[in-house]
Amino acid sequence: MTEDRDSPAAIRVAAAGDLHIREANRDQIARAFEAVRDDADAILLAGDLTTHGQAAQARMFGEACTACEMPVYAVLGNHDHHANEAARVTAELDAAGITVLDRDFAIVELQGIEVGIVGVKGFVGGFAGSHLPDFGEPLLREVYAETTREVEALDRGLAAVANCPLRLVVMHYAPIPETLAGEPEGIYAMLGSSRLADPIREHEPDLIVHGHAHAGTFAGRIGDVPVHNVSVPVMGQDFWLFELEVPARSIGPVH
Repeated sequence: MTEDRDSPAAIRVAAAGDLHIREANRDQIARAFEAVRDDADAILLAGDLTTHGQAAQARMFGEACTACEMPVYAVLGNHDHHANEAARVTAELDAAGITVLDRDFAIVELQGIEVGIVGVKGFVGGFAGSHLPDFGEPLLREVYAETTREVEALDRGLAAVANCPLRLVVMHYAPIPETLAGEPEGIYAMLGSSRLADPIREHEPDLIVHGHAHAGTFAGRIGDVPVHNVSVPVMGQDFWLFELEVPARSIGPVH
């Protein structure tokens, strides 16, 4: 790819979610990382990297992606939390060079462009007509509070990367119902929350990717912001390669 100073650079980002590594597919996942390493500038992983959330599976995943020399950013999904070993899962992934963004952000230079990446798990709560309220039993209110913590982290992260020419978000749960279409509507409340869309509407990042909904739909939008369900079963392939032109953006003064 030839670049010049008068045209925007194109950043190539490979994304996938719900890889669910286990003995049966570890070689397939290793081949997928090997195949994409020359095509992408960075990789985003939208959670459920493991099948049962065991540290040993996270170590297996790290071994599978050793061919990658580009930056890899991930969030954890519900499967990655299942065995209550999330801290150990994160440590194994970090040891393999995978940056886990747990309500956090990173700024990386790709093709000479500062790219801000915000990562949150997201959480449940539903969409219009099926919202979980902040009311009732303490356990239900704690579910609402967990989603609140994810929404607030997303807002903080997007504010922190506001001056980056390109801003990306990776999460596990869905911020809109459009990318859930194909799943039974009765479980939408367990697949995401429209509350996650509020910071996206305010900050207008350039791309959102999520996973979790294996029978959902690939593409949706929040206003002008593209949202993609990159669950491997939805895509029908190992990775989706996004080629992103750096948008013209008015950047405020730095004080």
